[in-house]
Amino acid sequence: MKAVAITEHGGPEVLQWVDVEDPTPAAGEVVVDVVASALNRADVMQRWGLYPLQPGWSPYPGLEVSGRISAIGEGVTGWQVGDEVCALLTGGGYAQKVAVPAGQLLTIPKGVGLTEAAGLPEVTATVWSNIVMTAGLKAGETLLVHGGAGGVGTMAIQIAKALGARVVTTVGGAVKAAQARELGADAAIDYRTDDFTEHGPYDVILDVVGGDYLERNVRSLAADGRLVVIGLQKGLEGQLNLAEIVFKRASVHGTTLRTRSKEYKAEVVGEVQKNVWPMIENGTVKLVIDQTLPMADAAEGHRLMEAGGHLGKILLIN
Repeated sequence: MKAVAITEHGGPEVLQWVDVEDPTPAAGEVVVDVVASALNRADVMQRWGLYPLQPGWSPYPGLEVSGRISAIGEGVTGWQVGDEVCALLTGGGYAQKVAVPAGQLLTIPKGVGLTEAAGLPEVTATVWSNIVMTAGLKAGETLLVHGGAGGVGTMAIQIAKALGARVVTTVGGAVKAAQARELGADAAIDYRTDDFTEHGPYDVILDVVGGDYLERNVRSLAADGRLVVIGLQKGLEGQLNLAEIVFKRASVHGTTLRTRSKEYKAEVVGEVQKNVWPMIENGTVKLVIDQTLPMADAAEGHRLMEAGGHLGKILLIN
């Protein structure tokens, strides 16, 4: 098969479409013939060498795919060769085939095309596991979503609204602010001209930015507020006033889905299938796709993501 390999750490040009060995399913796994994959920020971090691979991880980027099952490993039940699926991965999605633990497979939601479904697993699992399973967002609470124009942001806005929360988001520019409001955001703050701390307090904050946002995030939390940091776009370090946490009874969580166990990912996938898929099937929540590119042009997709002008997901098609 062919896959997108990271030939060395660096810019998008290090991504090369090369011949590699076909995967075989281990016990508990299936092989999926990949129809499409999707870009995520973790892929960019991996390309730059900021996401070290752990033993057993695929060396190829790509945290989600859609496609058809072509082989089934020992002990797998409930799935058959030919089934159309989408899947949450630890890596390897930028390829023509990928081996996946069966617990990380999802059916294709009704009304969603097989290609389009490639953009669902990572964002839905990330949003649900963080704002619901970790932060416990409740109806009537206020959620602040940083990066409301990205794949995670556009999904978080919609899921939180479906759960009955008030949603505020930060975006870059008036056009993206209008688009965020169309998705259901109650307020969209242009971070280039406005300070999100003046629009709080927030019960839950989902932060993909990191860096110096830490202090402002905590300062913006309501009493018993919860901050969940899932991205490091602005750096690895930030200052923290511990008194803000103590007297607000606030909590700060740092999470990444990629490094969690297969068992935890299977739990998240089950929660997503049960709770988010109905939202998609009844039209309450939709996947926002910016554009699609051939898998071999993954480097161009990375350039687009790093430029920051996209809204929603960028898909890679075989």
